[in-house]
Amino acid sequence: MMNFIFLNVICPFCGTFAFAVLFCVPKKYYLQCGLTGLVGWLVYLFASHHTSVAMATFFGTLGVVLLSRGLTVIMRCPITMFLVPGIFPLIPGAGVYNTAFYLVTSQLDKASASGLNAIKVAFAIVAGIVFVVPIPRELFRLEYWRRKIG
Repeated sequence: MMNFIFLNVICPFCGTFAFAVLFCVPKKYYLQCGLTGLVGWLVYLFASHHTSVAMATFFGTLGVVLLSRGLTVIMRCPITMFLVPGIFPLIPGAGVYNTAFYLVTSQLDKASASGLNAIKVAFAIVAGIVFVVPIPRELFRLEYWRRKIG
């Protein structure tokens, strides 16, 4: 149980935090970047038990982009501060590596299967970003909803 918590909470947070450092995000946003990656990974993890890997990645990306949009409004900074590091845990790095490995070792059937899965995950990430980013900025402000309701 401790290994599960460590691997699925601490590692995505630290990985996203470290990528934010590499991406030269200002220090005041490191915690929010780590939380963005953590939320995306937890949504992915929950969804992966109920759907395919590509759909779970899509839902994880939706979580990252929605949180990034909200943090953009709250922290008054560009969305890329949170979006780029937050997507990091969802990138299909192992799938791309395996595809290249199978191509080099002439295992074309395994290369095509691994490559197709990596492409599905990459398209799921793009689709998640494309669906949320065009939402108007006002919808992420509390004042907008207070005026609508009251």
